[in-house]
Amino acid sequence: MTYTLAIETSCDETSIAIIKDKTFIKSNLISSQIKTHQQYGGVVPEVASRLHCEVIHTLIDQSLTEATISLRDINQIAVTMGPGLEGCLLVGVSVAKTLATFLNIPLIPVNHIHGHIYAFSQYQQTLAYPTIALVISGRHTDLILMKEEGHFEKLGKTRDDAAGEAFDKIARYLNLGYPGGPIIEKLAAQGNPTRFKLPIAMKQTPYEFSFSGLKTATIECIDKLDSPDAHIYDICASFQHTVIQTIIFKSIQACKLQHVDNIIVAGGVASNRTLMKEFNQECKNQSITSITIEPKLCTDNAAMIALAATHLGNIYNLSGAEISAKPNLSYAV
Repeated sequence: MTYTLAIETSCDETSIAIIKDKTFIKSNLISSQIKTHQQYGGVVPEVASRLHCEVIHTLIDQSLTEATISLRDINQIAVTMGPGLEGCLLVGVSVAKTLATFLNIPLIPVNHIHGHIYAFSQYQQTLAYPTIALVISGRHTDLILMKEEGHFEKLGKTRDDAAGEAFDKIARYLNLGYPGGPIIEKLAAQGNPTRFKLPIAMKQTPYEFSFSGLKTATIECIDKLDSPDAHIYDICASFQHTVIQTIIFKSIQACKLQHVDNIIVAGGVASNRTLMKEFNQECKNQSITSITIEPKLCTDNAAMIALAATHLGNIYNLSGAEISAKPNLSYAV
């Protein structure tokens, strides 16, 4: 029996999780900073770091209580090493190193992207290789080829805005609030997704995304309207529809070009139910298996970091002295 305590502080959510062995999540606590950052329309790194410091120790205590174990029962510590905001990562790494030293137990530094991907292991333990992982969030829109466990090869990524970032920017332009994804999805449900014709960028580039042009085209569309508020549902529906069609088009194309018949969909944007419904249907039409993750493990959380640590610990071969915050850490292994 192995207990892993995991720490995730890569951006604006402080999360502590404890898992038993490789699958049983005993606790997965998240302290969200959304209400604080809403007033700024986005994450302020300095504020986020300070808020992590304020709650992380309390969360550890609460997580141990929920898991009904003591700190001495922990066998290993896992922590997000990167990518992410440097100050935020430093908070988690510092606490993790202190705990590992105090308890004299192993410390496993985890790549945040690997965490998003390995959240799938909560729902199925085996995976047919090769497979493709699509990671879509506020900071990432990446297509990753996995030829075997622990192998992560970059196929392509966004050249500018990430999918989640585009949602946030359009929501901000429409004065809808932050974060933009859930707000736009809710409004889009009442709109016509074909009311405004918006472009899918870089169709001839098989693995890379671009959402900056879509953002600009949407803003231009809004500016041409006499009363944008009167068309808010259709604007949101058309924008969301185009983001979804872009993601589906690129993902299916990547699977065909790589001769892969299964794909993992991970990251915060994968909690968009409209996206996943259309994505899963198109995968079914193309005889591709879509491996999905429940929304509670799509957004940043420490359980996914613990799951990645227990499955991939052997590839993170670093000594305690080498473990540090790496904001631009590559997921490629």
